[in-house]
Amino acid sequence: MPVTEAASKFGVREGVESISLSPDGSKIAVVLPVQGQGSELAVAKLSDNALRRVIVADGVNERLGSCDFVSNYRLVCTVYTVADYNGDLVVVSRVLAISDDGTATKLLSNRDSGNQHYAQLYGGAVVDWLPGQDNMILMERNYIPATKVGSHIGNKLEGMGVDSIDTVTLKSRTVEAPDSDAVDFVSDGQGNIRIKGEREIVGATRQDSGVTRYYYRTKDSNAWKRFSEYDSTTREGLYPVAVDPVLDLAYAYSRQDGQRVLYRVSLDGTLAKEVAVQQAGIDVGSLIKIGRRKRVVGATIDGDYSYGVYFDKEMEALRESLSKALPGLPLVNIIDASDDESKLLIFAGSDQDPGRYYVLDRNSGVLNETLLVRPELENVAMAQVKPISYPAADGTMIPGYLTLPPGSDGKNLPALVLPHGGPEARDYWGFDWLVQYFANRGYAVLQPNFRGSAGYGDDWFQKNGFQSWRTAIADVDDAGRWLVSQGIADPAKMGIFGWSYGGYAALQSGVTDPGLFKAIIAVAPVTDLQMLKGQSRGWSDYALTRDYIGSGPHISAGSPARHAEDISVPVLLFHGTKDVNVDIDQSRLMEAKLKDADKPVQLVEYPDLDHYLDDSSARKDMLTRSANFLMTELSK
Repeated sequence: MPVTEAASKFGVREGVESISLSPDGSKIAVVLPVQGQGSELAVAKLSDNALRRVIVADGVNERLGSCDFVSNYRLVCTVYTVADYNGDLVVVSRVLAISDDGTATKLLSNRDSGNQHYAQLYGGAVVDWLPGQDNMILMERNYIPATKVGSHIGNKLEGMGVDSIDTVTLKSRTVEAPDSDAVDFVSDGQGNIRIKGEREIVGATRQDSGVTRYYYRTKDSNAWKRFSEYDSTTREGLYPVAVDPVLDLAYAYSRQDGQRVLYRVSLDGTLAKEVAVQQAGIDVGSLIKIGRRKRVVGATIDGDYSYGVYFDKEMEALRESLSKALPGLPLVNIIDASDDESKLLIFAGSDQDPGRYYVLDRNSGVLNETLLVRPELENVAMAQVKPISYPAADGTMIPGYLTLPPGSDGKNLPALVLPHGGPEARDYWGFDWLVQYFANRGYAVLQPNFRGSAGYGDDWFQKNGFQSWRTAIADVDDAGRWLVSQGIADPAKMGIFGWSYGGYAALQSGVTDPGLFKAIIAVAPVTDLQMLKGQSRGWSDYALTRDYIGSGPHISAGSPARHAEDISVPVLLFHGTKDVNVDIDQSRLMEAKLKDADKPVQLVEYPDLDHYLDDSSARKDMLTRSANFLMTELSK
């Protein structure tokens, strides 16, 4: 397959960005990509499966996030954009409702709303979908005191509260009064707010301390009682995430012996606690919820492979039967459900299949395929992804995933090490469009879950991937050495590709072991740690960012832009100009420093794109340029 054709097929945005099942199970709503960063909302009756356009967001002035049914004919959507706010790029989000024929659009967010404590103007979110009450929701909304003459006279409300809103008439009532320190509300799925989180603000500049104090209510009282205190900097304390109204308990995460464990905590006033899910050596993953009630039925464990631990035995039996009905698609997830749970929206995929959606009618037993995640790749041969481990220099075994080109013997290949982003992240077994693209081009690809990755406990995470960069980058370098030692990689044809923190790791590897990788590609990379700290100045999370990155000699030693002269191989950089996560100045600085050191470098800028380059044309261009760059540099 020619380079540009492959780049076009693999670089296209996912065909399903959001999907929802109507309360009666007769329709699906899908957010689909269109030109640029644009998206459209379409609805299909399952009787004919024909998608009908509802609205389009052009991707320039606004972008579509998720869209979910609030009744059989009405949806609630999040829209957002990246805008300039007093010289800083911020994410501005709003929530709106729309009928499935494209009419009766209503803004649900307060017009004068926002959260200026962070680099965002937050328009709120649905807290409870209120099943059984068509078109009604409970929604977090931000309130800002009126300061303009003639505008909301007498309004002194400030902070985040919860309102009950009729999405058709916009009639609303206050369920929880605005609280200037509130950051989180948890409902029981039956219209009752049972948990509230308040952040601790300190100092004259009102800095976020990282501590959130949680309160709860017993089911027969409106009085708030202390639930827990959670410190996001140390990850200590109970962090509640869901409420089960039938069992009258909360699900909450906490640390035990350095691992993240899921607990059940009674809300009857005793706060009696028991372990719900625990796995030695692995942090418990996300909750498994179904339907508009967000009923908790289990949680995930993400080791070499991901699997679900189900509390609901009926759902566990159903998942097992689906696995048998869908051989070769082991990643089976229940995405949504009708209100009576007789119809389920199912996702199934694998390392070699990007995924497909099904609707299961539990009464008839009929399972119908509805949509493909990446239809462009339906007949393209994919590579197998294999969990492996390799030894670091100190003998520690580092987990990762090895992908070999389809049909190869796995020997003496051009190769790429592909460190993940984050740094508080990790790679998982499954389909990855970047990995599969490079495997299609003939590269062996190794994704290391180096120390500093999340998901393996506190000892593995260390301080984090910036403060403990020497260990993290050494593990990345050792991934390349292992490929060579196993005869998988031709040492003269080995490069490194990384995005975000992965881009940082790719560049820093060129500093710590010049020439190990013969070409470096970095997308939206951090290149100077002091600059990264400074870019959060003025926001109330500045102290958290400052302390997370830390101070001391590692700031200079761990900043690749300050050691450009040590990098001995060509560098290719990509960055969007509206990147809120990592400012484009990071790449511009790296380019300037490499040029000053007379090193070969090219920076490709994508105007108006964000951190994820969510534009099929841009991704095609990035993949094409990357393949040509590697082909040139690794053939020397």
